[in-house]
Amino acid sequence: MALSKLDNLYRQVILDHSSHPHHHGSLENSSQRIELNNPTCGDVIHLELDTEKGVIKDIAFSGHGCSISTASASMMTDAVLGKTLEEAIALSEDFSQLVQGKDISELEKLGDAAMLGGVAKFPARIKCATLAWKALEKALEDPETGIGESGLLKHEED
Repeated sequence: MALSKLDNLYRQVILDHSSHPHHHGSLENSSQRIELNNPTCGDVIHLELDTEKGVIKDIAFSGHGCSISTASASMMTDAVLGKTLEEAIALSEDFSQLVQGKDISELEKLGDAAMLGGVAKFPARIKCATLAWKALEKALEDPETGIGESGLLKHEED
């Protein structure tokens, strides 16, 4: 069965984000740091954010994971950079709905991340696709992720 041209384009964008992830690395200054892992497959993400006046001023990630996990993290950083914390949470919620096969309005707000909607057909990959987005939610919603003496706050996603 041949892939349609659109499916091939989606695959290429996902592979590009996986091979050349955007915002990969660490930040010199960050207001939130979190490490989240998916014990099911071993994917791990270290997410750092620099927020100022309720806006994501800078973002970076590192860690290791499958191509879907890495591509999703890259796409997430592109989608939320410069957004308010509320806008970033709303995008994360939309992304979660998308990869569960639910229709969302304003799909274009997700940017390249909208191309991961096909993950809904592969339930085992949903946690891979949502790992970075869950880390973002936890970093923004949990006041304990602020930088303190302990450095990174670790979470396991079940």
